[in-house]
Amino acid sequence: MSETPGYEIDIRVEENCWPYPDGILDVVAENALASICKHIDTRPFSEVSIAMITNGQMQALNKQYRGKDKPTNVLSFPASLDGSCPLLGDIVLAFKVAEQEAVAKNITMTDHVSHLLIHGFLHLLGYDHETDADAQVMETLEIKALAGLGISNPYVMDRAL
Repeated sequence: MSETPGYEIDIRVEENCWPYPDGILDVVAENALASICKHIDTRPFSEVSIAMITNGQMQALNKQYRGKDKPTNVLSFPASLDGSCPLLGDIVLAFKVAEQEAVAKNITMTDHVSHLLIHGFLHLLGYDHETDADAQVMETLEIKALAGLGISNPYVMDRAL
């Protein structure tokens, strides 16, 4: 478990789902969440759970919860509030999907994972991108948080592809 001021980050990695040195994912997660928290007001919470899983596991979750029978890069599962300082929720990443996207965009895996974690964290807080206006709000926050980490605007790259 990683410790970030005010809350804990609990990270679980499925076997062979993060072939980078131990501790790198902890640092990426701590930095990403600290960066987005500088730009938003968060409700009180004590813990965020992050899981790096296989594409097969992600496909099963995506099918069960979104009705889409394919893997996706990130899913978020907000926890319900019970009046205490609770678990905010779970952010689940599919390593292979994220890796393929990073290669296609010609960016580092850690930069892409930072973006996915920020994106997933915003979903835990109720942000979404169902309308153009909501997407603009969410993307603007992501861009600011990523800039604070020295990471370029990913939406400029996406639109160029």
